[in-house]
Amino acid sequence: MTYVFEPAPIASVPVAGGDARFPVRRIYCVGRNYEAHAREMGHDPNREPPFFFSKPADAVLYVPPGSTGQFAYPGHSSNVHFEMELVAAIGKGGKDIPAANALDHVYGYALGLDMTRRDLQAEAKKLGRPWDTAKGFDHSAPIGPIHPVSKIGQLSQGAIWLNVNGAEKQRSDISQMIWPVADTIAFLSALFELQAGDLIFTGTPEGVGAVVKGDVMTGGVEGIGEFEVRVV
Repeated sequence: MTYVFEPAPIASVPVAGGDARFPVRRIYCVGRNYEAHAREMGHDPNREPPFFFSKPADAVLYVPPGSTGQFAYPGHSSNVHFEMELVAAIGKGGKDIPAANALDHVYGYALGLDMTRRDLQAEAKKLGRPWDTAKGFDHSAPIGPIHPVSKIGQLSQGAIWLNVNGAEKQRSDISQMIWPVADTIAFLSALFELQAGDLIFTGTPEGVGAVVKGDVMTGGVEGIGEFEVRVV
């Protein structure tokens, strides 16, 4: 096959504990999946059907363990927010997956940040426009290594937190998700046929807020550790 130019490299994330890499196909994100976060964003926290938005695969910004990732403050915004999340990595695809079987499709879990141009998101909401410029910009998905379920097991409870410059901003427990990982996969797979390589950012707890250049974000999930990202 001849291409008119060389295709871009496949976006990928290293797997913890080895040399293997997880090729990223799509990034799906769940909106308002913690009750307290729904309230802080001005929405009814009652369990309503989940909604989703996407980021391009090459939005991933890998943060190696023990290092400080470098997140470049994006242009055309003066209000960029952090959203700490648990990421589920899909290792086996499927459509209309029953919730009872959904966790069989999870290859592993990772730490993730859904970085958001909040001012552009607010404007898009007001005008009824898509969120792409607010959510899908370059390097808007910092992520740590993927920890295989075969080594750490399934994650259904455990603390999730984020500090900025040492001050705690977000803290909750992943058991507080309105739609747990299995239910999210079941619902999402009715909308899209999931494939190996898909990443699902599973939503953020309350406490989201703005960062500026020079800020250092330190986030973690119990069972898969912590990572650090500096805004530059």
